[in-house]
Amino acid sequence: MAQKLSPLASPLLDKVTEGPTGWTGVEADEEWAAEVRRLAAERNAVILAHNYQLPEIQDIAHFTGDSLGLSRIAADTDADVIIFCGVHFMAESAKILSPEKTVIIPDERAGCSLADSITAEQLAEWKAEHPDALVVSYVNTTADVKALTDVCCTSSNAVDIVKSLPADREILFNPDQFLGAHVKRETGRDNIRIWAGECHVHAGISGPDLVAKTEEHPGADLYIHPECGCANSAIYLAGEGLVDEERVHMLSTGQMLDEAKNQQTGTVLVATEIGMLHQLRQTAPEIDFEPVNERASCSYMKMITPAALLRALALGVDEVDVPKETADAARESLERMIAVGQSGLGE
Repeated sequence: MAQKLSPLASPLLDKVTEGPTGWTGVEADEEWAAEVRRLAAERNAVILAHNYQLPEIQDIAHFTGDSLGLSRIAADTDADVIIFCGVHFMAESAKILSPEKTVIIPDERAGCSLADSITAEQLAEWKAEHPDALVVSYVNTTADVKALTDVCCTSSNAVDIVKSLPADREILFNPDQFLGAHVKRETGRDNIRIWAGECHVHAGISGPDLVAKTEEHPGADLYIHPECGCANSAIYLAGEGLVDEERVHMLSTGQMLDEAKNQQTGTVLVATEIGMLHQLRQTAPEIDFEPVNERASCSYMKMITPAALLRALALGVDEVDVPKETADAARESLERMIAVGQSGLGE
């Protein structure tokens, strides 16, 4: 059983205040960083930060990356406590893979518009309408949805997962319609039904945004996350010869970092949440990474502030739990994905 945490004293805790958009009052200075490290050591806690987090949160974390990859890393550590700086479904995934550890999210209000776009009740109804279909769910879903899923996928392995399934079985793909369209295009399967969900941030990175940026930087490479509303526009630009096809890369956030290590050109246009730019610029500082839409910022991700992280560590609050029956079923859907052999370390 996971331990219940007792509060720890911290000289900075009195400065933490609750505002309309989250916890504030503490700056990410050296005093804060030292206190975060002290509290984490006292709790035997590992701090995980998703690539879309604030730069100062990414920098203080023990590990930064994609949510599923982080959850798998944390499961292999000897930490008693996982502090997941991300959104709620990510902390749930960490709990599913580490049921014996205490999992904390620094602000339990940090939700996800994509995960919220399908509920377990809606999926159950959809399954009832298509009883012979197999359910493929993106990892950006709640634990309740994963528990009703045959096999999970990430954006990096979604195509391989669907290809691994029997060709004569109908697929119910959820919840992201843009990733689903990408999978349908790449697999050529016409028996895929796609849920009409979306991440509001990625959906807002539009075709016109991409066209305008490519006109400004005609020789740039494009890193396009499959969740983006501009994904089809990128394919169109390549097909029309307006952008060299070799410059268009459909990538998960983890794959973007891998691609950046080998990047040769001077400018790369990045279509995903702008928090990703911090890791890309650290990975390849000589490359000019430019956002396709500089307003593509997730307010939920940015709720994990320096004050929220300090508060979570000191007070041990906002614990995330998943009922055992749900966690066991959800874990099976993740394990089936990993068994395919293309485990895909995240969104």
